Amino acid sequence: MSQEAAAAGAAKPAEEPAQDDEQQKQQDEAADNQDQPRQEAWAARRDLIAHAPDFVSTLVNRDQFGQTGGTHYGDQHIHLGVRAEANRTLSGPVPRSEIEKLTQVFRECPSFDAALTRLRDDRIVVLSGGRETGRRSAALMMLHRLGIEPVRSIVPHIHFPELPDQVEASTGYVLCDLAVSRNRPLREAQLLALREHLERTRARLVITVEPSAALGDVPFVRWEPPPAEEILHAHVAPSTGESAWPELCGLTAVKEFLTRHHRPDEIEQFARQLVAHHRGEIDEERLAAYGETAVVTQVDRWLTGEKPDLRDKAFLVSLAVFDKAPYAVTAELADGLFVRLHKVQEPSIPPAIPVFGSSREERLRLAHAHGYVTAEVTEWGPLEGKFCAAFRDERTARMLLTEVWNLHPSARPAFAEWIHKLADDRRPLVRTRAASAAALLATADLSSAMAHLIEPWADSRSPHSWLTAANALTMTQLLKVPTVSRILHDWCTGDVESRRWTAIRAYGLLGPVHHEETLSALVDAMHRHPSTEVDGQDDDNEVPEEARQLADALQLLLLAVREPVLAALVELLHCDRVVRPHALLAFFQACKQTKDDDIDRPPVLDWYGRAAAADDPTAARHLIAFWNALLADRAHNSQALGVLRGWIHRADDDPEAESALATLLAALVTTTTNRRRISHLLHTLSNSKAAPSAGADRLLKRLSLD
Repeated sequence: MSQEAAAAGAAKPAEEPAQDDEQQKQQDEAADNQDQPRQEAWAARRDLIAHAPDFVSTLVNRDQFGQTGGTHYGDQHIHLGVRAEANRTLSGPVPRSEIEKLTQVFRECPSFDAALTRLRDDRIVVLSGGRETGRRSAALMMLHRLGIEPVRSIVPHIHFPELPDQVEASTGYVLCDLAVSRNRPLREAQLLALREHLERTRARLVITVEPSAALGDVPFVRWEPPPAEEILHAHVAPSTGESAWPELCGLTAVKEFLTRHHRPDEIEQFARQLVAHHRGEIDEERLAAYGETAVVTQVDRWLTGEKPDLRDKAFLVSLAVFDKAPYAVTAELADGLFVRLHKVQEPSIPPAIPVFGSSREERLRLAHAHGYVTAEVTEWGPLEGKFCAAFRDERTARMLLTEVWNLHPSARPAFAEWIHKLADDRRPLVRTRAASAAALLATADLSSAMAHLIEPWADSRSPHSWLTAANALTMTQLLKVPTVSRILHDWCTGDVESRRWTAIRAYGLLGPVHHEETLSALVDAMHRHPSTEVDGQDDDNEVPEEARQLADALQLLLLAVREPVLAALVELLHCDRVVRPHALLAFFQACKQTKDDDIDRPPVLDWYGRAAAADDPTAARHLIAFWNALLADRAHNSQALGVLRGWIHRADDDPEAESALATLLAALVTTTTNRRRISHLLHTLSNSKAAPSAGADRLLKRLSLD
């Protein structure tokens, strides 16, 4: 950095807000770019060849055309244009045994029939379909159906203009995965010229391409393979006989296998297992286990093979995190992961992301996923018409994340950085999926997931990060990862404020599943310090943050579990002065809830109404005990009366709420102080000039408080 820049930095006023980490990082990178090391020799050579005029590139490539200066002796040969090259044969024969074996198991389908008709009429057909869907098998069988022998396979990387030089004999040719891109599209004129050449040589040609290939105006047939059950039947029936097929097809393992998406070669391998089961060589449990083995094999193929490319690999990982989420979110955030992975793999080459280069259908086909339209849950309510994507096999997401985390550690830093970025997103869906991804990774390697993700979130200065850590630990505990309960208890009772907050929130979320353990840990956390936190609070004093979090956790526990937690808290309310203020605050917050997912009525009021009408009035007595304690507590009595005011207004047009409230108030007015308070509240609401309450007037009469 220059002295002037340093001086300018020092001259900044102290009150200027600090830039966030992302801006600072960008500035640091810009400063580093000013002192980049000199370019490597080979990289300089590559750039020179790529970008310089023709005469420079030919010299560097050791091909010198022309002569400047000096004296030349001997013969001189001048070539104009491209150097002549001898014709090379870029095709090889397909073994006859392969075609004969394929003939026994291949099953036709509508797309096969359409392609066969076009090949018969035009001598050439372009078959567009996804990888590993049986395109090559279909191409070979088309030529076989037309009685063409032999069949030759052309190398896939050939340029289209070179094809006529390879089609020389009256035979059949297959060209799989022709390289067709937007920079090198296939034109109809080229296809017509090739067709004319095929007619002269009396040959036929089947070309297969990716669904994303730039075909323009070129006619093609979309390849859709036969149903998986038909393919399985074709491989099994010749070995077991047709009579055995109905019974084998009815096996649970077979039904589950057919509900998921599988490549034709995976179906063939499962068929071998099914034949072995029919012969008594393996049991049904082992047969069922093959489905999981197939998923593991597919995941390994995705991550370690040359195809798909790194950008599509990033999409697969993103889909594993956002399985059953909107496709647009998955694809958008996948590009961020791709950029980070690319920096690890090719740090000297900037990543290129084609803005309009991805086909949704092709990506879903690659991922063995399906799309569907549904409603997205948002904070403003459900939004209809969202296109979501999900793996066809629900085990894929977890296995994919596990393999990335455990078997490809070079991807860990970039992957962890990406998940941290997700946790900072403004969308709740994205933040939650970041936490769920951390939980799934914790099932694979707890210590690494804690070190890379959960602990940094819990140690952050941002409460939003604490919440993400709490969500991650909650889901990790629900996934039954060992030692997580110990981590939560240690954090809940420890001295690090952010970790204590995280554990308290996690315990609140875990309450419905582990309410006894949760309540015990929360009580231990309350006893960490003397009980001066909320004692003596009045309306003008703000409740300390930790006390509020403990109350929130108790509130979640109380509303989710109800009677068992209510009974335990009532007991502690009378005998533990440390727990008492936290319990009162939690109960007050629960009463403030206006409705829950099941009813459009305050859940505590509805709870009391049901408890009062039940055969066992224990829960009703406990709720009355809490209400008496609230009204007697000087920190809560005025706010508690405010809650009752809202409930009374609710009773104006809700008979069930009025009935429950009448029973509750009748139990509360048994003391003189409460009778005076509630009578004054009802008279005030009944005689209000602004908004008189008919429910208050009826309650006055029912309680004889006129």
